[in-house]
Amino acid sequence: MSAPPPSAAPHLRRLLDLLAEDAPAEALGAVAARARTAGVPADGLAEVEAATATALRIRGALRQHRRRELQLTALFDTAGDLAASRDLDDVLKAIVRRARMLLGTDTAYLTLPDEEAGDTYMRVTDGSVSVLFQRLRLELGDGLGGLVAQTASPYATPDYRTDDRFRHTRNINAGVLDEGLVAILGVPLLLGSSRGGTGKVIGVLFAADRAPRVFSPDEVALLCSLAAHAAIAIDTARALADTRSALAELAGANAELAEANAAVRAHSAAMQRAEEAHDRLTDLVLRGGDVKDVAAAVAGLLDSPLTIHDPGGRPLAAVRPDGAGLAADSMDAGWLVETAEESRTGARAVHRDGRWICAVLAGQELLAGLVLHRRGRLDDSDRRLFERAAVVTGLLLLLRRTVAETENRIRGELITDLLTDAERDPAGLAERGRRLGIDLDRPHLLLVAEAGAREKLCAAALRYLFGGDIHGVSAEHAGAVVLLIDCGGDGADSGPGAGEAARAAAAQLGQLVQAPVTVAATGPARGARGLATAYAEAARCLRAMRVLGRTGEGACVDELGFLGVVLGNAQDVDGFVTATLGPLLRYDARRGTQLVRTLSAYFGSGGSLIRAKDELHVHVNTVVQRLDRIQVLLGRDWNEPDRALELQLALRLHLLSGADGA
Repeated sequence: MSAPPPSAAPHLRRLLDLLAEDAPAEALGAVAARARTAGVPADGLAEVEAATATALRIRGALRQHRRRELQLTALFDTAGDLAASRDLDDVLKAIVRRARMLLGTDTAYLTLPDEEAGDTYMRVTDGSVSVLFQRLRLELGDGLGGLVAQTASPYATPDYRTDDRFRHTRNINAGVLDEGLVAILGVPLLLGSSRGGTGKVIGVLFAADRAPRVFSPDEVALLCSLAAHAAIAIDTARALADTRSALAELAGANAELAEANAAVRAHSAAMQRAEEAHDRLTDLVLRGGDVKDVAAAVAGLLDSPLTIHDPGGRPLAAVRPDGAGLAADSMDAGWLVETAEESRTGARAVHRDGRWICAVLAGQELLAGLVLHRRGRLDDSDRRLFERAAVVTGLLLLLRRTVAETENRIRGELITDLLTDAERDPAGLAERGRRLGIDLDRPHLLLVAEAGAREKLCAAALRYLFGGDIHGVSAEHAGAVVLLIDCGGDGADSGPGAGEAARAAAAQLGQLVQAPVTVAATGPARGARGLATAYAEAARCLRAMRVLGRTGEGACVDELGFLGVVLGNAQDVDGFVTATLGPLLRYDARRGTQLVRTLSAYFGSGGSLIRAKDELHVHVNTVVQRLDRIQVLLGRDWNEPDRALELQLALRLHLLSGADGA
């Protein structure tokens, strides 16, 4: 007897071992070659090659996750430096050093304006090797930093030397050339508001590389968060300096010394309270607190109820001053975004309709809005505390979103495999789902969404799932975005139905994308095969909605009924309706008659002239006359069974498409 062919199992186990050891990609790729050399049969070899591709994807996702964790750890370490140090030089050096480490650039630096000299100078540098660059002074408005200061917005250039968006000068070009810099990212240090209603720029934070590079939106957001910390540190240092200066001046006025000392002590106490509050919030972050913990701390410090809402108006946290929970409804998204935009442009909290609102930002992106329910005014120290709480909340939301993106990406690969080939290994898919926290045996709703801007829709789907209390996962598949939402309970009476979920998702995703989003839903369904079948039904429903022109709406398979099945694979519904009802449609359009409506009422009443005239609110003779005209236009066989079925189907399609005003 001949020996059995070599098995693929040892090579699959080898892949798992290499993945656990964090082996390089080359080692993973070599497993398939060894299997081929060992003589593994074609079907086993295909399994090894597929497993190798999956292992490489998992390795890449894990490495990206670790890189994000290192970046956020460094960001929180910077917050710790702010809490532990009172020396401005030490704080600014720590921020610049962390900026270089977070973005992995060759150098980082910070410039501040010199009000006496009327120009800008290098305050702190890290990684710089050029003395000429370190001593560089810039005229106001020159270079990339001048563009950032003028617009109060981040700017990045992949190649400084060829970028003509800003004004190049001889001394700046010489310094940049001597340092060897090519790619530069600059973000503003914003504080307070100017007369024009925009934030006052008190400096610029830069990160730069000595090779061409494109900075991602996440890198811009992280550098903006560091710039916010730098602005707070500079503001605090200036406030303390003003306090000491006021104390020195007032000490010489003996007659007003007691009153002045009391004012200084009160101001110092307010400043100390604000610093202690900021330290407390920073400590919450470092100890792993969440958004609700920050809300409870701020509500207690300011003795007022506080709610945090996402850009869609949904509440993320709501607490009373005593820390107890607070029932909070969704806020009008338009009002919230408009007010938060005023807070963003003014770089401070604003008071509207008996509430204080402060925008929570990541760079220029609005993450949430802090709403303090207080009609009275906030003194400067309380206002600063409220605004600093927004910075801390932004860090937490950015962390949660980063973790959610990584987890959803890994889970999304499971959904892609499920929809691609559920029959291959349903038990293996179910086991993978359990390891990732997705129980495929529980009832799920399956939603398929599409929009013109697919990349925006993918990001919006993630915000939709993790911005509220929805437990689910999203993935891009076949040109659309698929959402798998856990129904909870047994799926019968738990949570919204498929149609209601589709309409809610279409409305909220459309608001996040700022464009129409069409959503088709089906379910509840469970199990790998059941979910794959549900996806096919939802995709067919989406095609039917597209044919019917129902863009920007949400619907489920049951709501479209039999026509959903027919239209899901239809190619030219408009052509069919025109070919079948064309003579009646053209006659009605020219003469303002109602032959189409009369034919629909006649079929709908089962061919009864009496019921048809009641529905149309006309005399029975009018119905007879109209039917005679229909016979002239359509032919004598219009009421024969086959022709009548064709006409009724065309009438139904005409009605569902919305072309019929009735």
